[in-house]
Formats: sequence, C-alpha cells, structure tokens
Amino acid sequence: APSKRGRGQGRGYAAAELWDASRDKFQDAGPRFADVGGVLAFSGPIRTLKCFEDNSFVRSELEKPGEGRVLVVDGGGSLRCALLGGNLAELAEDNNWAGVVVNGCVRDCEEIEGCSVGVKAVAAHPLKSRKQNIGELGLPVKFGGVEFREGDYLYADVDGLITAAEALEL
Repeated sequence: APSKRGRGQGRGYAAAELWDASRDKFQDAGPRFADVGGVLAFSGPIRTLKCFEDNSFVRSELEKPGEGRVLVVDGGGSLRCALLGGNLAELAEDNNWAGVVVNGCVRDCEEIEGCSVGVKAVAAHPLKSRKQNIGELGLPVKFGGVEFREGDYLYADVDGLITAAEALEL
C-alpha cells in the first residue's frame, strides 16, 4: 500500500510535467481543489455522478468495484454539506477506487487522510448530506472549466488535476 499522503502505486507522473509535454491533449481544473485523501497522486478512468446535497448515489457507487477508476462527483459546488466522509472513503479504498473528486465538501478529513485513496474536494464541512436517493450517473459534468466525461482519464497530484480523452503512456 502507498505510504500515508504519498503517491499511489505505479504513479510515475507529475501533472505539471504531463501538462507541459502535451497540453493540447488535456483540460485542467485550475487551483480549485484541496487534497484530502491519503494518496496525493492518483489517476484512472472517470466515472461521473451529478448530485446536489444528497450523497446516496456516492455511497451506492463506492460500494461497487472501482477497478482503479476515479469517481467525479459534481455536487454543484455546494458549501452547505458534505458529500463524502470517512466511511465512504473507506469504501472507496476497500473497493479499489483510485480516487474521488468532489465539486463540493467532504467531512471527517482526518479519517479520509488515513485511507489509501486519493480525494480532492473544494472544502470541508461537518454537516451530513440528505439521503433522498437523488442523482444522475454517467452524464458529462462541467466544473472548474473542465468537462468531465465518463471513460475519459483523470490525472491528479498536489499540483492539480487534468483530464484527457484517452489513457496516456506514462
């Protein structure tokens, strides 16, 4: 397992270097996200989820095998409640998700940091979300100037996150 707050296994890239070498192949989300997870560098195919102040679908997706994917959660940028906490980060780790990117808030940050999974989020908030089973999976979602598309690839590290339409030779 990767060391605490380390690079993920087999991640021999830096987002800045990828950007410099092939900026025509990428979209970048700018300096919007804070690193919260125990793995700072992660990558994988994107699985998209759109939900607003309801993390029911976050849980149901993270309960499934991640197969090294990255769950991109568009929570509308809401700062009113958390869409991911320590229990869900543990699910992501246990089910082999490479990471979770949340356009919104997380909670239980110390617990999330203890998990061997990458997590990026806008902010932390102690309030739980609603549980009304409302969300949409597999749709393109747009935030931070990037359109995140199902099956595209996400590359993240301490410098930020970028996406590409296909996997890159690293």
